Amino acid sequence: MTNLTRRSLHGLAELVLAGPQYRSSGTIRLGVGGGGFRTVAAPELTVTADALVRGDGHRVDLAGRTLGEVAAAAGVAIGAPENLYPDGSGAAAEDVVVLDGAAQILEAFAAGDAALRALSGDVEPVLWPEHFDLGISLDEVNYGVSAGDSTIDEPYAYVGPWKARTGDFWNVSFGAAHPVRALPDLLAFFEEGRRTAAS
Repeated sequence: MTNLTRRSLHGLAELVLAGPQYRSSGTIRLGVGGGGFRTVAAPELTVTADALVRGDGHRVDLAGRTLGEVAAAAGVAIGAPENLYPDGSGAAAEDVVVLDGAAQILEAFAAGDAALRALSGDVEPVLWPEHFDLGISLDEVNYGVSAGDSTIDEPYAYVGPWKARTGDFWNVSFGAAHPVRALPDLLAFFEEGRRTAAS
């Protein structure tokens, strides 16, 4: 996986899915499913490791296309949600989609979605397009999986209390975080974080 891959997927999430969904349906929330990540309202779009798939089954291959070309082929107007958050993917319509190692990010999101659903029961995990991370909040603690960033340069799971905690579990400035590949049981990590945050 490369930073260009992460930027490409983040750009697809923000500019091709969340922006059009916000303009059509008034929400930027995305979800995990269908072999990748998807809109939760109209227009119905899913990004997989190699294609964008519309709800009617129309498939747009991603490799070698710009983000703008992908959006046009899917029949949506490219663009981030406007006036909602100060930063985002930094991706632009002319960026060419790079997919080297995309499956690693999508697999991390799928594993995170399953673990978060098991942890919360009835709270729907949200893939947020501005930071490109999947998360939930329970009792003033955030739990989730990031595609990677300046904290950890690969997909990682995190537990982030709204108020700082101290102790061995908390290893980063915002709480606790570890690469997904180093956590054989994501649910166990989230559960430990929940117990530790409550103690």
